Amino acid sequence: MRCATQAATLPPVRGSTIVLGAGPAGLTAGYLLSRRGHPVEVVEAAHMVGGLARTEVRDGFRFDLGGHRFFTKSAEVEALWHEVLGGELLERPRMSRIHYRGRFLDYPLNAGDVVRKLGPIELVRVGASYVAAAARPNMPEETVEQWVTKRFGRRLYEMFFASYTEKVWGVGCDELRSEWAAQRIRGLSFLSAARSALFGGREGEVRSLIERFHYPRLGPGQMWETMRDRIQERGAAVHTDSPVQRLRIDGGRVSEVEAGGITFRPDNVISSLPLPAVVSLAEPSAPAEVVEAARGLRHRAFLTVALVLEGTDPFPDNWIYVHDPGVKVARIQNFRAWSPWMVPRDDRACVGLEYFCFAGDEMWETPDSELVKLAARELEATGLASADRVLDGHVVRVPQAYPIYDTHYAERVATIRGWLEGISNLQQVGRNGLHRYNNSDHSMLTAIRAVENLEGADHDLWAVNADSWYQETETVDEQPYLRVPDAPALQGADA
Repeated sequence: MRCATQAATLPPVRGSTIVLGAGPAGLTAGYLLSRRGHPVEVVEAAHMVGGLARTEVRDGFRFDLGGHRFFTKSAEVEALWHEVLGGELLERPRMSRIHYRGRFLDYPLNAGDVVRKLGPIELVRVGASYVAAAARPNMPEETVEQWVTKRFGRRLYEMFFASYTEKVWGVGCDELRSEWAAQRIRGLSFLSAARSALFGGREGEVRSLIERFHYPRLGPGQMWETMRDRIQERGAAVHTDSPVQRLRIDGGRVSEVEAGGITFRPDNVISSLPLPAVVSLAEPSAPAEVVEAARGLRHRAFLTVALVLEGTDPFPDNWIYVHDPGVKVARIQNFRAWSPWMVPRDDRACVGLEYFCFAGDEMWETPDSELVKLAARELEATGLASADRVLDGHVVRVPQAYPIYDTHYAERVATIRGWLEGISNLQQVGRNGLHRYNNSDHSMLTAIRAVENLEGADHDLWAVNADSWYQETETVDEQPYLRVPDAPALQGADA
């Protein structure tokens, strides 16, 4: 498989390319094409680049929407990160915990910590539940509930999976498809997790979740803003505030793209737009069954309530998972733990409370002032900080943040894919472009492969990462995680 750093020797792209969307996937495509001297323009609906992985700034405070660790098993992506940011890419320690029933449990789970905080009776229940599940090896695993219960037992599913997962997705674990669980927590079992917690990993087994990761000094958006600047320095254009309004399709090719009031006539199109958007923008209209499939695809929206607190950081973690069903918040970030440069004052702290919803529902439409009050109350309810410490609050909303793996999503995606394959000069990349819960590095990899396709390769972009999984782990026979030699030595983790 070709390495991106060797791509300059590849044959030139024929004609011009327009890239739709300036998130990690779109900007990676634009960056690589411009680096190789190919005519390219990038269009983005928002006023800034980065998509969900952008960095929002309010009064000097920087917010990471969802928490973006820069960790990858792809050497190509790793090399590209370093090429773009160099010494601005810090190495950071990871610390995270789970908030469950008023207690904070170390994450990854530590046996001694679990025993102390849950007690022997609860541990007996967990063990008995696992034994009961293990006695039924042929139980179905079509849903997240079935998949997790089969591997961990009913009790652990209820404690550490059900409440948090349903907060995030807004659908029951009995509806969410097992493909999501297989992608995000594959390779774990009750026995391997317990053995690792008690005795450490065996030779060749998964050792632990990553303990360190890379992170841009000024937040994840620094990566994408730097890519944008490099693209423009090479004479290509990145158009923000330029939503795509029309995709004209003639003879099985996109002949025109209208975006931001400008009509482009590209030879090639790389799109990270959500699949329903591509279908709705097509002219002439897609077949009725494709339109129906697109209408059925669902996305989860997301909002961050960033609270500025008087005094020092209320907790040392990068983030805390909140499993308690009694509060709506799903995760709480400490922005200074990501990078000290995220918070401009030593006598102030800044935390981000993350809420998941559907665009247009009650949570989404709640006024910012009320969301700030809710976040202050829930921060206090978790025992992390008193609401009296809150000096200010800011709300950032992200629609279509996470593609939902519900009962019918796979067949709907297949229907849309069948139609797209009839459009010869259009390639879909990225999380929403493929309706797959990719991380930023996976999204970048689909863009790398799309550019290679323009240079004569024949990659199936729908297969990129199809067999990959999210679990950020090391094994004994893997290379250790790379350090940046010139990154500052600091103390102190994607959606």
